Amino acid sequence: MSTGLSFILYGCLIVISISMIMLLYRAIVGPTNPDRAVALDTLGVNIIAATGLLAIQLRSIELNDVILIIGILSFISTVAIAKFLEKREDHE
Repeated sequence: MSTGLSFILYGCLIVISISMIMLLYRAIVGPTNPDRAVALDTLGVNIIAATGLLAIQLRSIELNDVILIIGILSFISTVAIAKFLEKREDHE
């Protein structure tokens, strides 16, 4: 792999890692539950992006299944959290 592409991949991984740290902070400290839900959903997207960059770095297609599973689980968890928050607001 060329050094230019490797440099870009490492730079993207660093930016995604910083974003994940900030999203974890928002998921833990977030002022409201919808803020936490959005942070967790965005964290799932960042995990998918990091896994995709890792697959490019390793020149491997085996991680594509992992990316699909993470995407499905992220979607299902987002829907579950939204349903939970909706039911909770009805009771308040």
